[in-house]
Amino acid sequence: MRGLWALAASFLTPLALAEPLSVQVSNAQGQPLAGAVVAVEGEGLPTRARAGTQAELAQKDRQFRPQLLVVQTGTEVRFPNEDPVRHHVYSYSAAKSFELKLYLGETASPVLFDKAGVVAVGCNIHDRMSAHIVVVDTPLFAVTDAQGRATLELPAKAANLRLRAWHPSRKEPVLSSEALPAGSTQRSLRL
Repeated sequence: MRGLWALAASFLTPLALAEPLSVQVSNAQGQPLAGAVVAVEGEGLPTRARAGTQAELAQKDRQFRPQLLVVQTGTEVRFPNEDPVRHHVYSYSAAKSFELKLYLGETASPVLFDKAGVVAVGCNIHDRMSAHIVVVDTPLFAVTDAQGRATLELPAKAANLRLRAWHPSRKEPVLSSEALPAGSTQRSLRL
């Protein structure tokens, strides 16, 4: 019986150590800000995604889907074209510059996002097509809901935590950053 309790405790320990952090993001007028990226970085958290981690930014109905994609540094992103027309996907952003010339279906290979930052993505053929890929040095990230809220599970062993945030309405492609005091369970941000 004692061995059974030890086994059960080994499965429950990681869950018991996680601490939920509730983040409320609002705009300058204090209104909830849906679609904001929030991330927590710190010591003890892996900065790069596991090898082979992939995400997808598709093109359908002459739009990028999703229009906001958040990935951890080291993630490969696929850009499938689900439209019956060719697209020419590109970015000239400092965090990642790339170009996928006119194509239908799948591209030859995914694009590796190996530097943190905000990447503006467009189509050279269809000017109204735009999206953002936000690359963060942490596996702890979320996008706020319609009420401007997001919840992240913080491991108890992480230290020197920083809360990072960004929204597509910001002019600068830089995430805001502030120290996150130990034991924090709620934070409010204005972007």
